[in-house]
Amino acid sequence: MKMAEPKVGKTSLIMSLVSEEFPDEVPLRAEEITIPADVTPERVPTHIVDYSEAEQSDEQLYQEISKANVICIVYSVNNKKSIEKVSLVSAVPLILVGNKSDLVEHSSMETILPIMNQYQDIETCVECSAKNLKNISELFYYAQKAVLHPTGPLYCPEEKELKPSCIKALTRIFKISDLDNDGTLNDSELNFFQRTCFNTPLAPQALEDVKNVVRRNMMDGVKDNGLTLKGFLFLHTLFIQRGRHETTWTVLRRFGYDDDLELTQEYLFPLIKIPPDCTTELNHNAYLFLQSVFDKHDKDRDCALSPEEVKDLFKVFPYMPWGPDVNNTVCTNEQGWLTYQGYLSQWTLTTYLDVQRSLEYLGYLGYSIIYEQESQAAAITVTRNKRIDLQKKQTQRSVFRCNVLGARGSGKSGFLQAFLGRNLQRQRRIREEHKSFYAISTTYVYGQEKYLLLHEVMPDIDFLTETDLACDVVCLVYDVNNPRSFEYCAKVYKQYFIDSKTPCVVIAAKSDLHEVRQHYSLSPHDFCRKHKLHPPQPFTCSTNEAPSKDIYTRLTTMAMYPLLCQTNKLPSLRRQYHARLHCMCACNRCTYCLCQNLLKLELLRSIKAQLRTVVFNRHMAQADLKNSTFWLRASVGATVFAVLGFAMYRALLKQR
Repeated sequence: MKMAEPKVGKTSLIMSLVSEEFPDEVPLRAEEITIPADVTPERVPTHIVDYSEAEQSDEQLYQEISKANVICIVYSVNNKKSIEKVSLVSAVPLILVGNKSDLVEHSSMETILPIMNQYQDIETCVECSAKNLKNISELFYYAQKAVLHPTGPLYCPEEKELKPSCIKALTRIFKISDLDNDGTLNDSELNFFQRTCFNTPLAPQALEDVKNVVRRNMMDGVKDNGLTLKGFLFLHTLFIQRGRHETTWTVLRRFGYDDDLELTQEYLFPLIKIPPDCTTELNHNAYLFLQSVFDKHDKDRDCALSPEEVKDLFKVFPYMPWGPDVNNTVCTNEQGWLTYQGYLSQWTLTTYLDVQRSLEYLGYLGYSIIYEQESQAAAITVTRNKRIDLQKKQTQRSVFRCNVLGARGSGKSGFLQAFLGRNLQRQRRIREEHKSFYAISTTYVYGQEKYLLLHEVMPDIDFLTETDLACDVVCLVYDVNNPRSFEYCAKVYKQYFIDSKTPCVVIAAKSDLHEVRQHYSLSPHDFCRKHKLHPPQPFTCSTNEAPSKDIYTRLTTMAMYPLLCQTNKLPSLRRQYHARLHCMCACNRCTYCLCQNLLKLELLRSIKAQLRTVVFNRHMAQADLKNSTFWLRASVGATVFAVLGFAMYRALLKQR
């Protein structure tokens, strides 16, 4: 929009732009025109609206201003009164236009500079001439630029430095681009950044030139031949001071920022469709990305994230997403720090329970930028409908949910924490306000790694929600030492699960204590027999070592193959699974089960763990690799493994 005092030439400027010649007759007000996108440098259509004080009222003026993206205020360089009458009240960028420069030999910039310094909304000042077409195209180019690449959100002209919100955004961009987290951008990282933002790499000499500019202007802008955060911020300050705002804006918008330097909703929450009865999981690329993020911040290479390392990881977030309850939701080491497995488990849990939050978190970490995807929705796998899995009698899912129900004090929380390898002694250290109603970790079902998610449901029979009932397997926990504990399990089963296809398991918790008679019409064993459930499974977490995980493997197996849990169909189904899946059962007689038992031997587990460490070499010190004792142990372990395997092979042949 163009506005000004009368007789300063604002209408002439518009007509000169359109006709490319100075008009002989100038109307009071030019008609509204639209410049097509294909003839503008920024490739966007531009709608130009003229203003005439003689034809329009103040109310009409305010209406036009409210619609404008940028306002050009025109004054005459040969008329000081028109300069003094410049009015600068606006919420949009302003361009000061000094017209009729052909009538004077001097510049009006000295008069205009105090006004520009006084008002931050002024993007720039252009002197032009409608008569000889001087700077006409440039005027409208700067008007477009003021809308697309405004200075205001980025830079403070009085302080001559970047604004805090701009520094915060660029700091996040720097940390995402610093792929090895060493505090500098090396040549490879700079080239990756350049390709990501501008689709072209920098030549080696151009990289050196950039670093030399930084070296000449500041002491700590370059370190170990890499660009530091201070150097990175200095370069963007320099771009803005030299009028190259578009460079900084291109970077900001590529990393998801809007004109207010906030991450856009479209960037953080890309559209993803989740049909009913389907779940959400992270795919292989997402786990690879999260693994690289973990490795990037695990500076001491102990395969765990200390509280300081966790804070460093989440510096690219506007808030701390994980609270102290996370440490009681996933596996930790003896110090209470998140292990690699626990870290991935927490991401798996978030994706399963709240995929939108997972998308938001991946957006903060820059998944779509690092992996060059359209959005972080590419990291999510939506599983097929559960009914289809039941029909096909197989599943491709990796995460299974088990809801744990029971009366108060029955041992539900202990059951969850035992899954994370914590015995009763370690559980007593957990503060009440840091307790979690979820626990998630991995189990192995017939050689496949799966996630089992345990959810403790609050004990209220009359108000169980759909979420409380929606799961893959149900765990009914009662206290063997409390005579009124089993009654709750029986009522919940009869009210909600007696006609359900969801597998149910009864857990006799605190089995190390004296078992008392339950005050219910049927004993737990008789109840299970009547309703064709497996007998109550004894469980205790009052152990010296970590509690056994066998029950959790069984729960995962039941979640994967729910039809196997229907005892009335068990014989025929077992034969079917023997034929198709080499015995998906626990009969301990077939070839498959015997091999599984062999693989579960503690000796073989320790050997496999050592060999895996060698093969993947993720967090092993170089000195360990050179240790002859280690290699001797690995060789002996491999030999024992081979001998046992051969013996088992012969035994199986003999059995046949």
